[in-house]
Amino acid sequence: MQISDVKKDQLLDLKNQVNKEYEELKAQGLKLDLTRGKPSAEQLDFSTDLLSLPGGNFTTADGVDTRNYGGLIGITDIRQIWADALGLPAENVIAGDSSSLNIAFDLISWSYTFGNNDSTKPWSVEEDVKWICPVPGYDRHHSITELFGFEMVTVPMTDEGPDMEAVRELAKDPAVKGMWTVPMFSNPTGTVYSEETCRALAEMETGAPDFRIVWDNAYAVHTLTEDFPPVVNILKLAEEAGNPNRFWFMSSTSKITLAGAGVAFFASSTENLEWYKSIANVRGIGPNKVNQLAHAQFFSSAEGIRAVMRKHAGSLAPKFQHVLEILQDRLEGLNVAEWTEPKGGYFVSVDLVDGTASRTVELAKEAGVVLTPAGSTFPLKKDPNDRNLRLAPSMPPLEQLDTAMNVFAVCVLKATIEAVENGAQANTDATQAQGATSAESKPEDFATEGEGKH
Repeated sequence: MQISDVKKDQLLDLKNQVNKEYEELKAQGLKLDLTRGKPSAEQLDFSTDLLSLPGGNFTTADGVDTRNYGGLIGITDIRQIWADALGLPAENVIAGDSSSLNIAFDLISWSYTFGNNDSTKPWSVEEDVKWICPVPGYDRHHSITELFGFEMVTVPMTDEGPDMEAVRELAKDPAVKGMWTVPMFSNPTGTVYSEETCRALAEMETGAPDFRIVWDNAYAVHTLTEDFPPVVNILKLAEEAGNPNRFWFMSSTSKITLAGAGVAFFASSTENLEWYKSIANVRGIGPNKVNQLAHAQFFSSAEGIRAVMRKHAGSLAPKFQHVLEILQDRLEGLNVAEWTEPKGGYFVSVDLVDGTASRTVELAKEAGVVLTPAGSTFPLKKDPNDRNLRLAPSMPPLEQLDTAMNVFAVCVLKATIEAVENGAQANTDATQAQGATSAESKPEDFATEGEGKH
């Protein structure tokens, strides 16, 4: 959004009111946080019963004693439940520990160290490795590829998912080894990839034979409504397209039960899973099967997962609605911001006037509200337009969220007013400089210049 789009007169009329409100908010000594998408205490309480499981029975449905070693791919009980919830074949789902981010890191690091099952050599000895990053995107994804020194190339997000024209063109480069995706309720926009986009990703040509798409479906069941969008079976689409190994599909219970004490899932082609197991079997002797059994008992079925998620929606939806109401009430009609209206996930993405995101964050911090830093949704934390901010409404109680969002709105207005005034001053200075130059020039100078050319 450009400064020229701003309703400048209306905005400047609000200057005194905005400055007064800002100073009043600063005087309150607030200490509020809208940085990360953490579940609230209320949400964590939904999983309290998990802590008493698996009770006295530690044996799985197929007779495995979960207290002992082994079981590299996880127990059948939880793998089947999760496969049912995501519409995947259970034989192609592995259950591991903690979060999907751990699995993503392993997959990248092992490809870097050893090469994956379609590689001719490890990525570490490639002359150049590039990675496609839809933006705005998930900061921790970018941190992984940054750590390994990959060149991160960006493509813009649309309402249907990443810009496929841009993705197709980039994927032709043999140096491009993969792509980050969050296909459902994407972080931070809340976008759900259309089936057309999913099919295009499965079918497109790639220059690298070992090209991989990290299909991080972390929010697949994180609806804010009563509806659960269908999960596209990307593994089936890839197989039908003749690219069965293209997708590394993962998800977890991290924001469903207890963060750090959950179950992570990895789904992919049989060939990909065999490659993964060949290395994972050296790294460890099996996951936390007791915890997996506890989760299986806690959920009992795919419908049990959805029942828990409806509780989460009941907690989260009013907060998201409140955020949207404040944005609409305070900012709509002034052309100072645009924002997403997600139906699921954990974030609201806000685009401000170019060049004002960093200042908005600075003003909010001074007023006692910590925001996710500007640029966080871009590789290397660099938003070339200094435009995008990610809001995380989940953690604060509704009353605190109300205060924090009002601070945010005031800071957006104040930052934009400053930009308008700075722009006007810059224009004035430029005009004055031009006038001075003209005054110093003599009429004959122009005449002489003109005469010399003809």
